[in-house]
Amino acid sequence: MFFYALYKKVLKYEDLKHYKHFIVMSLLAAVVYYYGFVKGSFLLLSGIAGALSGSIPLFSFLLAALFLKDEKITKRSFLGVILGFFGVILISDVFNENLLASNMEGMISIVLGSLSVGASFVYAKRFVSPLNIKATALATYQLGFALLILLLITNFDGINNIWQDTHSAVGMILGLGLLGTGLAFIIYYYMVESLGAIKASSITYIPPVVALLIAVVLVGENIKIVDILATGLIFLGVFLINKRKI
Repeated sequence: MFFYALYKKVLKYEDLKHYKHFIVMSLLAAVVYYYGFVKGSFLLLSGIAGALSGSIPLFSFLLAALFLKDEKITKRSFLGVILGFFGVILISDVFNENLLASNMEGMISIVLGSLSVGASFVYAKRFVSPLNIKATALATYQLGFALLILLLITNFDGINNIWQDTHSAVGMILGLGLLGTGLAFIIYYYMVESLGAIKASSITYIPPVVALLIAVVLVGENIKIVDILATGLIFLGVFLINKRKI
């Protein structure tokens, strides 16, 4: 991200006067979010973790209603949020897992992570987008401060074990790093600025669908009718959230 931002010549020393906003965004959209999801995914069954992660747009919706006067909260967008959330629950297959036996610490971690990134959409719309800084620069500043914070709090014991598995190492660098973090945050800031907090957060309903497609195409898992129904609900929810009045 840093070298790409240098290549695009979007980094400016005077931008650092807004460092407080960059630090807040690094905490909301990276540090707390990543830590909560990694810990929660480790402690929970994947279906429950996936279902809980679907609460991101719900938190964005509620926080936008409280703190963003220019975000229009309509019945259609509310219905879209609910349908998308229900679709995520279905596609996560949470009903076939024992929710009562789930690790409470893991559940709290996922919920806090979802609340954190959900709040980041609202914070970015209210405080960061008005700065008129290029999305590439914003992503670089955010990830830079996140890197510094994580260097201070991360336990590095055994971290080199990741290099013992080629698939894990490549997935971490290309999947989680280059695509899931660098490119994702460039798109993130562009969407928040262009669409607003609620509409931009609705995109977080899509990853479970992508995960399902990967499981079917690459892993060879069977797709069920409920998965098709869930995918339809998710896309319908995203459509309703983003639909403009004619």
